[in-house]
Amino acid sequence: MKFWGYHRSNGGIGVRNHVLVFPTVICASTVAQMISKEMPGTVCVTHPHGCGHLGKEKEHMVRAMAGFCSNPNVAGVLLVGLGCELLTPELIAEELAKVSQRFEIISIQAEGGTTNTIGKGKELAGKLLEEAASAKRGLVDVSELVVGTHCGGSDTLSGLTANPALGVACDLLVAEGGTAMLSETVEMLGAEHVLARRAVSDEVRNRIWEITSITETDVKSMGVDIRGAEPSPGNIEGGLTTIEEKSLGAIRKGGTSTIMQVVKYAEKPSQKGLVIMDGPAHDVIADTGMIAAGAQVIVFTTGRGTPIGSPIAPVIKVSSNSTVYHRMKENIDINAGVILDGRESIQSVGQQIFRETIDVASGKLTKAEILGHNEFAIHSIAPTI
Repeated sequence: MKFWGYHRSNGGIGVRNHVLVFPTVICASTVAQMISKEMPGTVCVTHPHGCGHLGKEKEHMVRAMAGFCSNPNVAGVLLVGLGCELLTPELIAEELAKVSQRFEIISIQAEGGTTNTIGKGKELAGKLLEEAASAKRGLVDVSELVVGTHCGGSDTLSGLTANPALGVACDLLVAEGGTAMLSETVEMLGAEHVLARRAVSDEVRNRIWEITSITETDVKSMGVDIRGAEPSPGNIEGGLTTIEEKSLGAIRKGGTSTIMQVVKYAEKPSQKGLVIMDGPAHDVIADTGMIAAGAQVIVFTTGRGTPIGSPIAPVIKVSSNSTVYHRMKENIDINAGVILDGRESIQSVGQQIFRETIDVASGKLTKAEILGHNEFAIHSIAPTI
């Protein structure tokens, strides 16, 4: 099976052709936004990071930033820095150079302030836009697709309709040689044994037990009740009662394939097939991590409804029930509620999700893209000093 994608010079395959303006530190965020605003065709993100990161937290942030900037949906990136921060454009550029990603760098202090930086930034962004415009779509095998899966604003029906239907789509993708990514480690608690049975090796099986055990230990060490965050107030209102109940429904979105690998947050998999990314359940943070790990498309199931998208990757929304689909139709791409209504089966909706994923990879816009949603956030794993 084929889709229409962008062949990158470094061997990557993109489904979008973005020029990204990326501040490496919060202090450069406003200037980055100003550059992007004056350069139609670019996309921009903001974040509160870039200084005060130590040890593993620094490595984690560099991996997430560089991974996001080198996603194959990005034709080129303008890195904007201040000049005295910890995570400089030059530091992120070193990582981008390793994977032959196209980039330009600029520093506010070196350019002499905001106005000069905007002027120079527009010049560099213009060059990247001109280069990106020469890229054309070509036929690509579906095995090149990496699809991230997520469920947010879940209800009791998520594990009965949308998630198992997405699982069917993931199985179809894996059967074609592609990669499906399952994250949200906290939503594996109580279902670890189910996932562990499907591990390709003892190493992968042990990693599944390890990441869930660490997550559970971290929660307990805070001396708080996980209920209220997992399940969230919206989940509880939607009928979910325990984390185990939520987890057993959440893991169904990964399908039934063998689990080939467990990777860290924002770490690119070295294996194809079904892969687990160790990360939080926070919607935007989880999606950002999977995109930084190479996912070109996100498929997002929801029982309560959510509008979020991404600056560089299409996010396909699948509702678990027809009520939320009709109430938030401008945000939802596919209604899995038709399964409960008796009009479709889990298998047929799963096939619909798979076909929609191929169409979106070939250029069809998602509702989130049409509305301009571009949410972005990186997971923090340690205090910033």
